[in-house]
Amino acid sequence: MTADSATTQPVSDAEFAAAMARVGGFERAPRIVVGLSGGGDSVALTLLLRRWLAARGGDVLAVTVDHGLRPESAVEAAAVGALMARLGVPHRVLRWVGDKPSSGLQAAARSARRRLLEAACVTAGALHLALAHNRDDQAETLLLRLSRGSGIDGLAGMAASSTAGPVRVIRPCLVFSHDRLLATCRADGVAWVEDPSNRNPRFARARLRAVGDLLAGEGLTTDRLAESAHRAARARVALEHATAALLARTASLHPEGWIRLDPVTLADAPEEIGLRALTRCLTVVGGDEHPPRDAAVERLYGELCDAGGDSAAAFKGRTLAGCRIAPRRGGVVIAREATAVAESQEAAAGETLWWDRRFTVTPSAERATPVTVAALGAAGWAQLVADQPGLRGHEAPALVRPTLPALWSDDRLLAVPSLGFRRAGEPPGDAARFSPALPLAGPAFPVVSARGSII
Repeated sequence: MTADSATTQPVSDAEFAAAMARVGGFERAPRIVVGLSGGGDSVALTLLLRRWLAARGGDVLAVTVDHGLRPESAVEAAAVGALMARLGVPHRVLRWVGDKPSSGLQAAARSARRRLLEAACVTAGALHLALAHNRDDQAETLLLRLSRGSGIDGLAGMAASSTAGPVRVIRPCLVFSHDRLLATCRADGVAWVEDPSNRNPRFARARLRAVGDLLAGEGLTTDRLAESAHRAARARVALEHATAALLARTASLHPEGWIRLDPVTLADAPEEIGLRALTRCLTVVGGDEHPPRDAAVERLYGELCDAGGDSAAAFKGRTLAGCRIAPRRGGVVIAREATAVAESQEAAAGETLWWDRRFTVTPSAERATPVTVAALGAAGWAQLVADQPGLRGHEAPALVRPTLPALWSDDRLLAVPSLGFRRAGEPPGDAARFSPALPLAGPAFPVVSARGSII
């Protein structure tokens, strides 16, 4: 199948099945959550997914995030729910609550949407989150990142498949144009809503769309931009392979969510690969899907390389990207910064939640009441070693221990699954597994090309 942004034919079920096959990696009878804004792209994806899953004995859950940025957003979300009810598609509305930033609003809204959708996947027991980004979105992303001076990683655009802790994010529509997805809705006789922010010149993407014809006249067509993203992705794949090889030699990841780094091996590598390895370590431990700024990582990298070898103690430590970086036994420890750890969350017995974007935590199904999942902290550590003094010698460094997920009832510590601790009388079966937003050295960055291939 060849993706052609000029055609306005609807996407056929066979084409969509081929796109899903290229994304790959689905279990039998898969369950998929789809992010449904109510726009034509996401409605088309929901229609296509519904049929694809029905043929495989799976099921889809459509989730709409109401950002609360416009007075009519709640009514629009309810209308999307009514549409899904008519189509027989299960649907939920999640709301972004709390203060909204005065600057960077769209970026903050996108981050909030992703957090809520990922949490919905965990709650629903779905391994996959489907997003409706298409070929036009990929071209806009490339232009935006060019305007911000992005390097190879940014110019590679969006991945067809990526991980976010316990959830895999898939974008099967990257090979299809926006017009084809709208044609898919029309072919099914299904209406969609237009978000007025898509035309608001306050936002960069809207400004790019307004000059789309002018850019195309200069050769910056959607097809050409998408192919450029594909070429950048090829380069990114090679760099990621080299980075993974370096990480295998220089970094050890521990189940309590910290990394020991060898600064000598790091310094001996080509600078670009060393910087990438350090960035990935910070991103994994810090629990963020977005890497820290290049300049900050470059400063830290220089300090580590200057200190290197037996003089590693000359490095006095730093904080960056929600991490503490500190010397330890001739190496360097990268741990979560205690003051940056997420706030507490309530969890029912047997319920799994993604805490601090680092750990999947599941209280024992034998618990009679809900528990609070929060950082162990200094007070929790004091309770723990008073109950089990032998844990004082645990290999997890002192700066790691306060950042671990613990189960609480009011101010009473019940369990710390990562350290194998549970108070006498507490039921067995509590679990906590380190599940960062990104793997330390995961699969190569995949991207769908104009010809429909995936690397």
